[in-house]
Amino acid sequence: MARVFVIGATGGVGNRLINQLIARGDDVLALHRSPEQARRLATVGATPVQGDLTQLDTAELAGHLRGCDTAVFTAGAPDQGPAAADAVDGRGLALAVDAALTAGVPRFVHLSAFPDAWRDQSLGADFEHYMKVKRRQDVYLTATSLDWVIIRPGTLTNATGTGSVRLGAAIDYDDVSRDDVAATLAEAVHQPRLHRTILELTRGTTPIAQAVADAT
Repeated sequence: MARVFVIGATGGVGNRLINQLIARGDDVLALHRSPEQARRLATVGATPVQGDLTQLDTAELAGHLRGCDTAVFTAGAPDQGPAAADAVDGRGLALAVDAALTAGVPRFVHLSAFPDAWRDQSLGADFEHYMKVKRRQDVYLTATSLDWVIIRPGTLTNATGTGSVRLGAAIDYDDVSRDDVAATLAEAVHQPRLHRTILELTRGTTPIAQAVADAT
């Protein structure tokens, strides 16, 4: 059993991840902003931790993280403009990394973005800014002493997960369900041999546990 702190716990991937971790018997702490979110998180068996990622400082977040085995960062603001990307994906990721270091949390799993995501959609300057922020913060994390894992998924969908994916250091671009992304993150949390590595993730035909084991 692991003690896991999830940042972005109420998002599309984060809430699925919490369910995956709890099903494994993990002790899950979930960062959230509103009382309504706290009730939902407690109902599924997580420990709600109230706090706004854009308002916390390093010491406050480190206090919440202390005693955890792994921090998982699934927060993101891809469609809310440059200011939100800077606040959540930029400063928010740096804050979480610095807090993990301060709290002595050894392992950090980051849900980043596939470099080719939405490139055929011509989404404009705001999305390009978001992608640059994600890339810059991947660099920030990899420069630390943490035992980090970075997962870069293709375009996220709400399709029902298949339990199978494609996972590798460099793979062709495709989409992937949020269900399967969450399951891959949960497997990564529990695979210590997956160590200081960056992996791309899309839908595929390899069972998730096997795909993660093959990537070690």
